[in-house]
Amino acid sequence: MQDNDPKAVKGPLHGIKILELAGIGPGPMCAMLLADMGATVLRIDRSTEVDLGLRRPTTHNLLLRNRRAIRLDLKRPDALACALRLVEQADALIEGFRPGVMERLGLGPEVCLARNARLVYGRMTGWGQSGPLAQAAGHDLNYIALTGALGAIGRKDAPPTPPLTLVGDYGGGALYLALGVLAALMHARSSGVGQVVDAAIVDGVASLMTALYGMHGAGMWSAERGTNVNDSGSYFYEVYQCADGRWISVAPIEGRFHAELLRRLDIDADAIGNQWDAANWPRARELLAARFRTRTRAEWCALLEGTDACFAPVLDLDEAPRHPHLAARGTFIEVAGVVQPAPAPRFSVTPSALPEPPAQTVDARPAEALAPWLGADEIAALSAAGTISL
Repeated sequence: MQDNDPKAVKGPLHGIKILELAGIGPGPMCAMLLADMGATVLRIDRSTEVDLGLRRPTTHNLLLRNRRAIRLDLKRPDALACALRLVEQADALIEGFRPGVMERLGLGPEVCLARNARLVYGRMTGWGQSGPLAQAAGHDLNYIALTGALGAIGRKDAPPTPPLTLVGDYGGGALYLALGVLAALMHARSSGVGQVVDAAIVDGVASLMTALYGMHGAGMWSAERGTNVNDSGSYFYEVYQCADGRWISVAPIEGRFHAELLRRLDIDADAIGNQWDAANWPRARELLAARFRTRTRAEWCALLEGTDACFAPVLDLDEAPRHPHLAARGTFIEVAGVVQPAPAPRFSVTPSALPEPPAQTVDARPAEALAPWLGADEIAALSAAGTISL
């Protein structure tokens, strides 16, 4: 088959080349998403290992899947020249350093765009490239705290609850950087003009909060945690413990789904009253909690799962991949003995390929990693100069 045959293409980004300057969290997640969709991503790792306090086997550092890596000491002129040569071949670059670091390395946007006018230069930071906090250190929790997201998550009269790093690093960070890079790539393809994508986690998280800010402005969302419809304030958007100590979730917001849940629980709707009257919520929560404590999670699944009661069991990380629905869809896959989420979303014409496991060691196969980017003579010259080690 020819490469232009869609059936031969693995992922809709086949043919796109992306250079990734190694970082942590949202940067690697963004690179993984783009690589999962078929882009050829080359990661430039630091010249020496950095202890980030999160050591794990490379085989299980799943954000590094689906791409090759080389190690360059960017403080060396020959390594910097190599990086700039790669920039010339790239459609996009992703970096996640503090503002100014790439400029000091000699790889700032002005230099890179001078080498490659159509380059999309993706910048991932927590606070953004500008503003009073731009140079301050921070992590996911700090960014979601500043935007109002953290303060809105948690139960009434309880401290704010950190929602893993899903809202900041991966939701407001990686996904928005990926969206921005893809949008800029579309523009570059039609115009030949590249640009800088300033993806700040605070901006992304604020964007994720758009609907809540609208509801709050309309007086429909209280700033008091745990008092609203879907922040654990209501009884019909809640988790309940079962007789075996395990948990289930119910979320029948719509009236007909709410009625279906009560019918299946054999609870008289008159005992609860108006679903939307918050004064009824404490009593209704007690009724549902008492009912759910009468059976095991498995028994409730048998009665409620797959119905319009808006029900699902609360599964842990070992249970979720084995659930029949996720198993049927192939939501989780096993690659090289490691269970992990499959690439998402799905494409009908250019489906993503099965991911390649993270490279065991950086520079293990640099010639192979550089082959899509540079010619054999250039790679040999880099080896002879000691820029890379073959």
